[in-house]
Amino acid sequence: MDIFGFLPQFGGVAWQLAAFIIALSVIVAVHEYGHYIVGRWSGIHAEVFSIGFGPVLWSRTDRRGTRWQIAALPFGGFVKFAGDADAASGKDAQSMAAAQADPAALRRTMHGAPLWARTATVAAGPAFNFAMSILIFTGIFMMQGTARDPLTVGQMQALPQGAFDLRAGDEIISVEGVPAPSIGDEEAWSAFSDALPLVQPMDYVVRRDGVEMAVEGPFLMPPYVSQVAPRGAADDIDIRPGDVIVAVDGQPIFAFEQIRTAVEGSGGRVLQLEVWRDGQIIPFALAPKRVDEPRPDGGFRTEWRIGILGGMAFEAATVTQGPGQALSGAVSQTWAVVENSLSGLWHMVTGAISTCNMSGFIGIAEASGSMAEQGAESFIWFIAVLSVAVGLLNLFPIPVLDGGHLVFYAYEAVAGRPPSDRALRVLMGVGLTLVLSLMIFALANDILCP
Repeated sequence: MDIFGFLPQFGGVAWQLAAFIIALSVIVAVHEYGHYIVGRWSGIHAEVFSIGFGPVLWSRTDRRGTRWQIAALPFGGFVKFAGDADAASGKDAQSMAAAQADPAALRRTMHGAPLWARTATVAAGPAFNFAMSILIFTGIFMMQGTARDPLTVGQMQALPQGAFDLRAGDEIISVEGVPAPSIGDEEAWSAFSDALPLVQPMDYVVRRDGVEMAVEGPFLMPPYVSQVAPRGAADDIDIRPGDVIVAVDGQPIFAFEQIRTAVEGSGGRVLQLEVWRDGQIIPFALAPKRVDEPRPDGGFRTEWRIGILGGMAFEAATVTQGPGQALSGAVSQTWAVVENSLSGLWHMVTGAISTCNMSGFIGIAEASGSMAEQGAESFIWFIAVLSVAVGLLNLFPIPVLDGGHLVFYAYEAVAGRPPSDRALRVLMGVGLTLVLSLMIFALANDILCP
């Protein structure tokens, strides 16, 4: 049983908040632990490690003198290093006095540590976020495996018309006379899909137990819902993974391309869908949304979408990925999230796409709940993607963020001295204003954007 199977019983808003807190707490804990452990290795003493803010619910002090605590407001966290308060207050006179009295004690403070130690400690937070995402993606890729070549039927999806004569273990040689290409050739697979006629049942040539034979099977790419995008039109009306769309505006369909064509040509008008679920037909009324999608060649395109992904009429049989192959894919996946995030931000700044693509706490909470409803694997994948986003955001050169501190340290490395206390206070104030403004803007998007 999926550990999230009980989830809807607790109510939508309560579950969304719980899922959001779980996701954020994991990401924050990893981020702050990166700061903590690298700081410790660098000789900087951590006084407090906190998950959450506000009143302390639980705490304990370890043998190194660090207080570990969980606070009442679980929307972030922090590590307080020795000397943080002095640095924030600009108490350089006290620091100099402390240095003369006890240089070893000053060395254990954040602003008294060497430049390399401070830089490593600050950079470690985002680095640990990226590392966690890579580890999660690697684990998922190893569990999922990669499709066997030649394409082999693993398990048939539950479809209203059944599986016809197609069986698990069949190796697909051709479909409707079109030879099945090698699994790893994406361009050939795209051409293969485009070449398939819209007919059902389809004629398959398969190799079964070493013997080639012709069998009938369902359309290769049926209107089967394999994934539901968080906060999409389908998610809003509770269409779920495993559903099969069998009619649009009263017209029967059997191919995913048919629902795509209907949605893209809708102009945003409400579509009347009939969905097959567990042997029953359920009617839905759904209005597609305008969605900005990244293009493979860079940039974005805006299309009408309902927020579902399709799949084949069967799950492909897989072979296990080795750690090296999975790790390589995980690094590529992490870099793709970074690229898409930066590209999306740039296109929002230039006005090429809507600023409604930026979500705040409400939007992220809704996405957390939606992904958790789709199962543990989807939720963990979402945590990995969100961790990349948090790590990237913290590297932005904005004072109060890690990236801003790294800019200050770069200045210190070049100039031979840190910025003045007055400059730091002004820049930190500007940075805080920027961050709060972005949070308010994103929250407004959650409320006002369709």
